[in-house]
Amino acid sequence: MKAKKSKARRKQSAKTETKRFDRRDYRNALGQFATGVTIVTARAKDGRAIGLTVNSFTSVSLEPPLVLWCLSRQATDFAQFRAASSFAVNVLSARQHVHSRQFATTLADKFTAVESEGAPDGSPLLKGATAHFICRVAKRFEGGDHVIILGKVEEYRWNAGEPLVFHSGRYHVTTRHPDLLD
Repeated sequence: MKAKKSKARRKQSAKTETKRFDRRDYRNALGQFATGVTIVTARAKDGRAIGLTVNSFTSVSLEPPLVLWCLSRQATDFAQFRAASSFAVNVLSARQHVHSRQFATTLADKFTAVESEGAPDGSPLLKGATAHFICRVAKRFEGGDHVIILGKVEEYRWNAGEPLVFHSGRYHVTTRHPDLLD
């Protein structure tokens, strides 16, 4: 009986929390944190290339090398990404905003007109990206309306370049801070 009451209390608490936060306003507040933009790619079990735009990517650990990203339960290829044992993170350059928009859609083939090559695990690596992280899934965690995917980096590549940045619902490019010029 206690378990039922506890579950009911948690459900009521979640409803109260939702009412306290205006969803759009909360997103606007989160948008004040500038992020880089990535496209996470993988191979589905049927061999199809899959990918989606992700800004919830971060480094977790240097030893061992771990990164994470968050997969929305609403993502078109949610089941395929959830089942994948490996993935690649493509850190977009400032010139790849078109790719970011394309991979944020529900298109059946998001790779149309996108140059890529295969990583050792088969995940597509987008040409022109400033960095690639090829990962094995280490763990998955439930996180509300997302699944948090922790990956062990098995290989990485990077190129100097200007990153694509997202802030306040818009794409930006970086510039050197005028007070800190060499």
